[in-house]
Amino acid sequence: MVLGRYIVTLNKKFLSVKEFKRCITTIKKIDKLLIANRGEIACRVIKTAKNLGIQTVAVYSDADRKAMHVLMADEAYNIGPASSLESYLRSDKIIEVAKRSNSKAIHPGYGFLSENTEFADQCQSENIIFVGPPASAIRDMGIKSTSKAIMTEAGVPVVKGYHGDDQSTDRLIAEARKIGFPIMIKAVRGGGGKGMRIVNSESEFMESLESAKTESYKFFNDKNVLLEQYIDRPRHVEVQVFADQYGNGVYLFERDCSVQRRHQKIIEEAPAPGISEELRRELGEAAVRAAKSVNYVGAGTVEFILNRLNHSFHFMEMNTRLQVEHPITEMITGTDLVEWQLRIAAGEKLPVTQDQIILNGHAFEGRIYAENPSDNFMPRPGPLTYLSTPRPSKNVRIETGVRQGDEVSIYYDPMIAKLVVWGANRSEALAKFTEMLTEYNIAGVDTNINFLLDLCRHSEFIDGKVHTGFIDDHKDSLFPKRKPNNILISKLALAVLLHEKYTEQKRAVNENQSNNPFVIETGFRVNHSLVRSLKYFFNGDLIEIKIRYITPESYQISIDNGNTWMSVSGILENKFGIYELKYQCDGFISSCKYTVIDDSICIFDKDGKWEFIKEKPNYLDKLITGSDTSNTNIAVSPMPGLIEKINVKPGDEVKVGDSLFVLIAMKMEYAVKANRNGIIANVNHKVGDNVEKNAVIVEFETDEEDLKEKIKA
Repeated sequence: MVLGRYIVTLNKKFLSVKEFKRCITTIKKIDKLLIANRGEIACRVIKTAKNLGIQTVAVYSDADRKAMHVLMADEAYNIGPASSLESYLRSDKIIEVAKRSNSKAIHPGYGFLSENTEFADQCQSENIIFVGPPASAIRDMGIKSTSKAIMTEAGVPVVKGYHGDDQSTDRLIAEARKIGFPIMIKAVRGGGGKGMRIVNSESEFMESLESAKTESYKFFNDKNVLLEQYIDRPRHVEVQVFADQYGNGVYLFERDCSVQRRHQKIIEEAPAPGISEELRRELGEAAVRAAKSVNYVGAGTVEFILNRLNHSFHFMEMNTRLQVEHPITEMITGTDLVEWQLRIAAGEKLPVTQDQIILNGHAFEGRIYAENPSDNFMPRPGPLTYLSTPRPSKNVRIETGVRQGDEVSIYYDPMIAKLVVWGANRSEALAKFTEMLTEYNIAGVDTNINFLLDLCRHSEFIDGKVHTGFIDDHKDSLFPKRKPNNILISKLALAVLLHEKYTEQKRAVNENQSNNPFVIETGFRVNHSLVRSLKYFFNGDLIEIKIRYITPESYQISIDNGNTWMSVSGILENKFGIYELKYQCDGFISSCKYTVIDDSICIFDKDGKWEFIKEKPNYLDKLITGSDTSNTNIAVSPMPGLIEKINVKPGDEVKVGDSLFVLIAMKMEYAVKANRNGIIANVNHKVGDNVEKNAVIVEFETDEEDLKEKIKA
């Protein structure tokens, strides 16, 4: 729109006619966008694109045929088998789909091809807009050794280390001695904790170096590493930056991502707690200098190591893409960073200047994973049999790409969703976030929700005293032995009884027996003194509950073998498939949600999920599981996955701790080690096999003592 001597652009900025003429040739209309990703980030990009009136194109693997992002997009194209190497990492297939669908631009999301220099170059050569920085910036910042040299020249503080081209073992050992142990070995093209090892002493160096190089080559096709001084328990603070094609750059404040497991973020907050306004400005300005030093364009994140004692900071790396945790920045700045990405990729200027970006309130993001925190955060793929989330609102966002009934696949990252909550200040935001976690209820797979609840209620976390060693330092309090109290056990009994009644009534209606009291009242008893027994396991401990029927809705319950009895009653409500139990016990009134899956019942309350498993006969239990994982004469797959390496063969003698085989699952590598000394009898699978959880991979020879024990049994 022309307004006098000025032209109003799409982002409502006033440009002089001279300025407009200078940039008009670079502004391109993006009317169709291909999203080269999957899951929640694909859904996230599609939402913003639709708000801007842009048509969307999804790509999907065989495993994602019915995925949410496929259904949300205007068009979707299959690009290959489930393995990401054969689908989401196939740049040639994605470029082919972009041309076939007449897409003007490609948004790479994060992960996969988002920081792939060759892919960015391919897009440019095919005249397709790559929604990201120039390939040169990805290249410079993607190689850690190069980026650190550039940062040093730009006046950005860098951690002491070795970033050279000489990768000989002798040179690396010499440099490690010069830096001083402990040190960090990092893949030069690494990310997400891949190709990263902490080395505490010289005696560990060679093994750690070989392991880091092997993993780096596998994930990034590059064995080169760099060495850094290891700063024990620092804070991990990152700054969101944005730049346009005209040399303008801004920062949108910082995020604290210090609490991590396996060098991967698990909870983030913005702004960082305990940061002064002066330090906030210094971090932001250093981040903008970093971006401008490589002529950056678009969204990027500059990551810093922050000394938690004196708040000195050092450049760690720059992620040349949108970050997983970008929503918390959007919450505190009132922006849509994906919209900014699309507008800047189309050639527009930044919509604001630095002084127009206002920090408002505080936000938390928790990554909800299908994993078992008590088992070293081991991923747990499987079906999302039950899924109930908090209600989204202006201050509560659910970023996800799955629905109830979907499968958490072994082929991709185990993240189910991101819960994002805003508050006027940190304490308000944390209180809201904790409350929303109690309303995020999932059954069918293990999740980290209970762990996140324990973390958010930890006094040190509440005080903002976070650092990268937080989980290790507070293991005892973050991994408590959970034990259900009497009220919870009585809720379990009441839920079982009322659910049986509800199921029978539903069946009776379906079978036209709704007038038969002997069918519809499962609690009917001629003699109320008869006692029924329920037996359930919680974390391996047997719970026995005795029940007396008083009326169809009220009962007496004992959990101490009949010595004392509690009077309980309640009502069951089914709200669109979500069961809610209204509970009363000796004048105490409460409510909770629950779900029943096969022989287990999951109760959800303020302390998270409690899963109780109905007792089964031993022979039936073994028949269902298929193997006894406590057997020391076998080594089993801890989860479904692909066997990448087998390190033993029949006849080999091994000792406790020796690596038997390596499993790849959910973007992670797991080395399964011997739990006994012995001789290998059989190897039941080969490299490349897909195996289920508890599949027997390796068998040991049975010695005479083992035979004696078996005979006794």
